[in-house]
Formats: sequence, structure tokens, C-alpha cells
Amino acid sequence: MRKLIIVIFLLLVFVCLFLTFVTIPSQAARIYGPPAAWLTLPQRIQYSAQLLWYDGLLTRPLNILGSEQNFTIDLGESANSVAAHLYEAGLIRDAEAFRAYLIYSGLDTSIQAGNYQLSAATSAIDIAHKLQDATSAEVTFVILPGWRTEEIAASLPTSGLPVTADEFISTVQTSSSDYDFLAGATSMEGFLFPDTYVISRNTSAEKIVAEFVRNFALHLSIDMRNGFEKQGLTVYQAVTLASIVEREAVHDEEKPIIASVYLNRLRINMKLDADPTVQYALGYDSTQQTWWINPLSLDDLKFDSSYNTYLSTGLPPAPISNPSLKSLQAVAFPAETAYYYFRAKCDGAGYHSFAATFDEQMANGCP
Repeated sequence: MRKLIIVIFLLLVFVCLFLTFVTIPSQAARIYGPPAAWLTLPQRIQYSAQLLWYDGLLTRPLNILGSEQNFTIDLGESANSVAAHLYEAGLIRDAEAFRAYLIYSGLDTSIQAGNYQLSAATSAIDIAHKLQDATSAEVTFVILPGWRTEEIAASLPTSGLPVTADEFISTVQTSSSDYDFLAGATSMEGFLFPDTYVISRNTSAEKIVAEFVRNFALHLSIDMRNGFEKQGLTVYQAVTLASIVEREAVHDEEKPIIASVYLNRLRINMKLDADPTVQYALGYDSTQQTWWINPLSLDDLKFDSSYNTYLSTGLPPAPISNPSLKSLQAVAFPAETAYYYFRAKCDGAGYHSFAATFDEQMANGCP
């Protein structure tokens, strides 16, 4: 009898060991895939058993009617933190079950920081795999103040947006708009408002340009319109002048003064003599690899173009860049000065010396 009891006991032990070392891991692998190669045998058994225990918490969505929501993973965020935040956001059924699956599968070591669109209609397992690819459905796109259309276009190939540089330029030059300030315009240049944009990856060139112009319209306040009118300018003329101010000024605090110089010149029908208008007319310089060649030569200043304000009085026919809000405000609300001249100071800090007369301008020259 005693021998029989020992045999039965050993048999039970064998069965338990078999279930522990073979059946449980095998069943877990069948449902959840193979375990991470670096897990030790005890760890494989532990997490296999946990997954089988949690079962539906991982394989069934929390809410089959759930809609997509934004979910952000910060750089360096731990798997524990990610699991907790997913649970708090109502995207998974159980944080501990999710964490166990991450460790079992080895996905805990390859979670990518970034922004995701996740839904509670997706199982925890599928969510875990989505977190391995931070490719977002949206793209952050930046337009810097003073960029011309071609510079914006040049940043598109690496942006993630499915729009080529040529397609973008063509759209800027051919798009139509119902905005009153663009009546008669042949291009959207000047109205592609510098800002940071979040754009869907599948957005067309037409919609992208329309969004940039819409953003300009949102920043065009009544006070600003009235300011332009007070200076005797239409919105289009004001944007044209602001595009020059943008390219001339290095420091925002000088923009209202620079605007006053050009406005003073316009009032007496004096040529603007603005270097950026010549740079715009010359176009891309392959030697310097820039659209804004500097310095300009005497021959450059003679370049035959309606944009060359060294040859023609008044404003150029259209904006030469896309000005920032600060530059637009500088034209709407310029400083009150008697200045007609300015030139860069000699210290290379980007500031200017201003003068009321040509003699003062010459005196401000560098030694």
C-alpha cells in the first residue's frame, strides 16, 4: 500500500512537471506566439502561466465600438508606465496583463516613443504590436519666417507628406482663393503663414496650401487691416512690404523701425533699394547653394527685373517671402521715425544703424 502511494505521488509530480515545463509553455506559445529568446526557463513558465490566466484580458477588445484617440509615449518611458497609461486612457482591460504580454513577447524592449492613434476596439495584443512602429498618421511640418515658396517645397521630400516639391510649387502658383486679400493674385507667395502645422499624411497639395493660407487669414485681425489702411496700403501691398521687412530684419525689435524707413520712402516716391528684392529676382545661387545670395555685387543691383527695387520705384509686384506675424504687425503699426536709410552695424550682431539723411548714412559706414 505504501509503495502504491509513493508511485501515485511520483506520478502526480511527473504530471505537474510535465504540465509546468511542456504543456503550459506550449499552449501559451500557440495562443500568444513564441516567447522572447532571452527569457530564462523559469521566466518562460511564469509568464506563460500568467498569459493563460489572463487570457480574455489580452485577446478581447475593451470596447468594440471604441473610436480612435491620440496616445503619446514619451522618450524613455518604461513598459510599466505605458501599460498604466493605456489602462487609464480606457484602451486596455488590464495593465498587469498587458505588461506580462510585453515581457513574454519581448516587445517591452522595443516600444517606440511617439504619437499613436489607438482604439479600445483593438485587442491589447494588437495594441502592443502597434507600439513598435511610431510612424504617425500625422506629420509635423514647419514653415520658417522669411522662406519663399521654393524653400518650403524643398523641405517636403523629408517631411513624410506625399507631395513633391514641383507639385507644391505648381499648386502655390495656380491655386485660387475666395479671400478678398488675394483678389487678382497669381500666386499664394506671402500668404503661406509661417507656423508649425500638424497635417495628415494623405493630404493633397491643394489642401496643404489652403491650410497655410487659412492660417494667414486667421491671423489677419481687424486691427491689422485698419493699420494697413492707415499706412495707405491694401492687404496685398502690406504683405509685400512685410515680406521685405522679414528678409531685412534679424531682430524682431527692429522690424517696426525698418518698416518705417520703407514707408517713409514710399510716401516721397523714393526707391526702396531693398537687397532682398534683388536676391528674390536673382533666384537660386548654385555656388552659395541659397535662394538669398549675399553679398550682392554692383552687377547684381543692375539685374533687370520688376522685383529689383534698385531700378524701380514703389513696391515689387508681389511678396518675395512669407512674413511672420511680427513683420506683418511692423507694417501695420510701424515706429514713427524720420529715417530714410539704414545699414548693418559693423559688429556682426545683426543690428542696424538708422539715418535721416544720406550723409548720416555714409557716416554710419564701417571703417
